[in-house]
Amino acid sequence: MFTGCGTALVTPFRRDLTIDEAALRRLVRRQIEEGINFLVPCGTTGESPTLSRPEHLRVVQITVEEAKGKVPVLGGAGGYNTAEVIELARELQHIGVDGILSVTPYYNKPTQEGLYQHYKAIAEKVPLPIVVYSVQGRTGVNVEPATLKRLAAIDNIVGVKEASGNISQMARVVYDVPEKFIVLSGDDSITIPLIALGGRGIISVVSNEIPGEMTRLTQAALSGDFAKARELQRRWLPLMEINFVEANPIPVKAAMASMGLLEPVWRLPMVPPSEASQKKIDAVLESCGLLTHAR
Repeated sequence: MFTGCGTALVTPFRRDLTIDEAALRRLVRRQIEEGINFLVPCGTTGESPTLSRPEHLRVVQITVEEAKGKVPVLGGAGGYNTAEVIELARELQHIGVDGILSVTPYYNKPTQEGLYQHYKAIAEKVPLPIVVYSVQGRTGVNVEPATLKRLAAIDNIVGVKEASGNISQMARVVYDVPEKFIVLSGDDSITIPLIALGGRGIISVVSNEIPGEMTRLTQAALSGDFAKARELQRRWLPLMEINFVEANPIPVKAAMASMGLLEPVWRLPMVPPSEASQKKIDAVLESCGLLTHAR
């Protein structure tokens, strides 16, 4: 279900900092029209830490409504309080998501045994498919391959978004887990090498801007057409890289605003990019031909 290219959706806001529901619906429809394989609302890229519980549920509900069963929805439900994560995941189940993406607990930095017990507890209380999200650079905690191997033995823990950036670790994960366990890249620029190792796709930031192109890159790699995948990689790598000129999702939302897709609004502690960064972002968009194709 969660293979290929899935978009870690941004959350559009109005100038008064409320959720721009109309823009969110347009963005979701655009994703589906351009062939995205699945959608991931309320992850890091969706500024989930700044959303209230009702807002979080509303963003996911809108995504599910617009998806209308055309593509699966993997709802974000993570945090450092296991009981609260379970409660949120149950509410997302009621809304109708197809699965849960759950980032590792951050700040309290659990041990590997603590991580295992955390995800085991969620899986026991929530029957949905669960994808573990490992991103040590943001959380301070790495889900080690041995821990993922243990978690993969739990029936409804079905995959991992591996955003360590460590190719050697990714290779070990793919080697250790069962073939049915879905290993997804958390970094656009290394989608191809992970798929070459046996990974199954990407949860993407850049597909907010170019959903069709990133889906084609991913599907080319999955079908073994690495020449085509590399061609697309060469074309879009500058955009993948500029999305991290400042902390995600500052650059991607700035780019989407320049493309006419949403208002350039973030919630604190996220702020607009610096003037220098904005110029770099717009230069890349211009070079990629995206400013001239603004919608």
